[in-house]
Amino acid sequence: MQKRVLTIIITLVGISLGITLLPIAWFALGYGNNLWLNNYLTNGLLGAIIFYFLSLAIADPISSKLKKIEKRINEFSLTYILFGVIGAIVALTLGLIISNPLYKIPIPFVNSALPILVMILLGYLGFRVGTTRIDEWRKFFSVRTKKNEQTEGEVLERKADDHFHKYKILDTSVIIDGRIYDIAKTGFLEGVLMIPNFVLYELQYIADSGDSLKRVRGRRGLDILNSLQKEEGIAVEMYDGDFEDISEVDSKLIKLAKLLDGVIVTNDYNLNKVSEFQNVAVLNINALANAVKPVVIPGETMHVLVVKAGTERQQGVAYLDDGTMVVVEDGQHYMNEQIEVVVTSALQTAAGRMIFAKPAHANRNLKDDSPEKKIEYKNDQTGKKAASR
Repeated sequence: MQKRVLTIIITLVGISLGITLLPIAWFALGYGNNLWLNNYLTNGLLGAIIFYFLSLAIADPISSKLKKIEKRINEFSLTYILFGVIGAIVALTLGLIISNPLYKIPIPFVNSALPILVMILLGYLGFRVGTTRIDEWRKFFSVRTKKNEQTEGEVLERKADDHFHKYKILDTSVIIDGRIYDIAKTGFLEGVLMIPNFVLYELQYIADSGDSLKRVRGRRGLDILNSLQKEEGIAVEMYDGDFEDISEVDSKLIKLAKLLDGVIVTNDYNLNKVSEFQNVAVLNINALANAVKPVVIPGETMHVLVVKAGTERQQGVAYLDDGTMVVVEDGQHYMNEQIEVVVTSALQTAAGRMIFAKPAHANRNLKDDSPEKKIEYKNDQTGKKAASR
């Protein structure tokens, strides 16, 4: 479609140039008085034929260049383009006022080329001023209001109105994880969820992988996206642009967040740290999960199932329902058993939380290290499990 439009435009240009320039050529060749050659119909037709065949040769290169320009423009936000155009229009208007006196000066360069250079320079400077100082233009055009006219003080300024929310840009890992759907459904994640095309392509690549585990994870991510899009009350938008000069998806996410002034939603620890270093806002699902976990206090008791040996001697490892690791002292004696433990301490890290505990009978006035007492405790736990069944 684009190629056809270009061909029509080039042909129309050929008709106009044929009517304008071919009469001069006919007079130069001595056929200026020949009315069969030198007339509007013949000149326009010859110009159309010449430029039609010319369009067959140059339409493809022009079309490819236009596609690159269109893709480049799509990478910029609407706000960026709007303020750039406004700045260029204001600068060109000023350039027109400055250029008018220059046309009247009887100096060849000053009255011909200089006005054009002034217009080009001012137009470029106006576009740059409009795009590099967007925040200041927003503040300039925004209307400041005061809730109480009698109260003196600074008015809280925002980048937009009171209902402004930043884009929440989803990472591949957080989509595959699936918890983002439950969080958005409960309403704790406000604003618009943005899915960039390069994230969608990565999910599709994972879903088409030859590895069965990766294929299942990729399909799960695509199912989560479909669920988010179908859910009422959750605003989901796609970003069609791409950054061809950047190969890593994480780097593209950071570039997009800077471009749109958005927030990256992820559970990738490394992406979280890189984003913080580059002053990009991040919402980490793992950090949220750690924040809402119930606090355990030393001395609390809980029932856990020891599932494997720990890294230190005689340690056992258990897990709570939310995935929190519980390290049990002397836990290897109770492998694959449900026991009661007492919390001794808890360690909170960026990667998660660890709870240290020891068997409850260690606090009783018994000889804890004697094999007889451990066998007695095991029999007691076995009797409790049998009674519960």
